[in-house]
Amino acid sequence: MKIAVLNPGSMGISVAAALKSATHEVYWLNEKRSQATIDRAKNIGLSELTALEQLAEVDGIVSVCPPHAALAVATQVKTTGFKGLYLDANAISPETSAQVAQIIGTGFVDGGLIGPPVHKRGTTRLYLSGMDRMFVQNWFKGSVLDTVTMDDLSGSASALKMCYAAYTKGLSALTLVVRALAKEQRVEQTLLEEWHLSLPHLPDHCEKIVQGTASKAWRFSGEMKEIASTFSAASLPDGFHLAAAEVYDRMSGLKHETDVSLDRVLQEILT
Repeated sequence: MKIAVLNPGSMGISVAAALKSATHEVYWLNEKRSQATIDRAKNIGLSELTALEQLAEVDGIVSVCPPHAALAVATQVKTTGFKGLYLDANAISPETSAQVAQIIGTGFVDGGLIGPPVHKRGTTRLYLSGMDRMFVQNWFKGSVLDTVTMDDLSGSASALKMCYAAYTKGLSALTLVVRALAKEQRVEQTLLEEWHLSLPHLPDHCEKIVQGTASKAWRFSGEMKEIASTFSAASLPDGFHLAAAEVYDRMSGLKHETDVSLDRVLQEILT
């Protein structure tokens, strides 16, 4: 099949590679993309589309973009006259997923990616829901990306993603802001000593959180807002994740930096 992967960042490019390994012809759209994206696409041999209108010629589309762009990407695709299957694999709320489904119409499949960029089997799962979920599952047959089909309700996969990330990324933001508070109150060393006694995994875990979030915090902010919206729609408190969004917003200036220290992250949060 001819399948286009839109906005192939670190996760999207790994999904594209999985599709290629399943013997599909995989495309990407080179319209105002960064050099880093261009290099990623070339390194795994993706076929290049140079105009939005060319998306009408493919059989399937996978959208893996920052959460805030999911609606805009779907709207752009719809203008091309695309008639194939559209997999939205973004970290968006069920409500946003429903809006994307309304834009796309027939052929929409809801997806939720859980795990790191996929390079080996058993690390990352793509959850799928909606009437055409089984067709999309077959796209990845034989690849390293594990797929799990849920139900025929469009939005179930997004709901699962929101629940999962509410804990993992929400807890990471809470841990970092606690460290920032301790630093500002000049009790950080004493807090670390207490953690070593009562929560011995936390000091090292903070370092791991920094490595896993610093350069991607700009994306996580939008995801936290989608999670907050999901909680609100369920008549549950949304303040936890609105606050987490602010924590990640304060870290957004670290987007292009590598090997960022914990002290640098705490300083960004505090200022």
